[in-house]
Amino acid sequence: QKFITSTQSFPLLAIPFFVMAGSIMNYAGISTKLMSFADVLTGHLPGGLAQVNVLLSMLMGGVSGSANADAAMQCKMLVPEMEKRGYSKGFSAAITAASSAVTPVIPPGINLIVYALIAGVSVGKIFMAGYMPGIFMAICLMITVNIISKKRHYAPSREKRASAREIGHQAIDSIWALLFPFGIILGLRIGLFTPSVAVLYCIVIGAFVYKNLRPAHIPLVLRETIEGTSTVVLIIVAANVFGYYMSWERIPQMLTELLLGITQNKYVMLMIINVLLLVLGMFLEGGAALIILAPLLVPVVKGLGVDLVHFGLVCIVNIMIGGLTPPFGSMMFTCCSITGCELTTFVKECIPFIIALLVALLIVTYVPILTMFIPNLLY
Repeated sequence: QKFITSTQSFPLLAIPFFVMAGSIMNYAGISTKLMSFADVLTGHLPGGLAQVNVLLSMLMGGVSGSANADAAMQCKMLVPEMEKRGYSKGFSAAITAASSAVTPVIPPGINLIVYALIAGVSVGKIFMAGYMPGIFMAICLMITVNIISKKRHYAPSREKRASAREIGHQAIDSIWALLFPFGIILGLRIGLFTPSVAVLYCIVIGAFVYKNLRPAHIPLVLRETIEGTSTVVLIIVAANVFGYYMSWERIPQMLTELLLGITQNKYVMLMIINVLLLVLGMFLEGGAALIILAPLLVPVVKGLGVDLVHFGLVCIVNIMIGGLTPPFGSMMFTCCSITGCELTTFVKECIPFIIALLVALLIVTYVPILTMFIPNLLY
């Protein structure tokens, strides 16, 4: 009964709608428009295409909300072009995987919705909290790309910085694409519409404005939506049953007492939880790790006075880093399988980016104002 009733949750409808919206936008050419806009902003920097890769992942956060979807798309779209321009396969695959870790942190990432349901916090509030950590992660990655590109002499994708006129022209050309990541969040924030409107918007823009969406794409979109949704929802309902069992056996209460017995200092506790999540993230898929561990850890941090919205972003940034690390990192396997990159080469190239993301994680953990600035401003 618990397994079946777990599916009867209205907020869960956000998952298939956002998965479908991301799929439609890929076929509608939205990713191409976003890439063109990213190129005029960062193409002049050292390692131009790698910088575009990071910025595109940040923009794609408002479209797909899925790290693996973003990694797969950019492996097909950007990595071949990067290799043509002299970037090594390992570096191209590594920055694609690392930048895809930003995607689920930027609203409306699916993990943000899942955590909000588990912790009982406002979806709108956790959406607003995702912007600053996501942007900061992207900045850390772009600095790392800059350093590596100067050492290896990776050229910019543009000869010179785009003028304000060029940027404005490209922004106008990409306006319908840019309206989605920003407009959808604003609309949800003020209660103007639900995620179903996002799908309708994608269909209208793809079919009548960009004119790339064809009837032949419908079966492909439906298949990708069903596959993506079924994976996530099966994990959620199974985890709900598992959570019911854990509550029955008082496992969360016992873990809370155990951790609180180690320390009552919330900063030390956050460090212990970070290490725990980083280790478990190497073995568990991100969504599954979040669903299993969040119900156990939320009571612990709540008892120490940690804001649950802030803690949600700490958890999500953490498990995204786990997606890059062996032996079971999902983005690592996605990028290696699509690009044909050797696993050992990938891991070696990815180490600087993992370090950059760990720096971002520490700052997100111990500078909560970075995460809570926008939610506190709006709520």
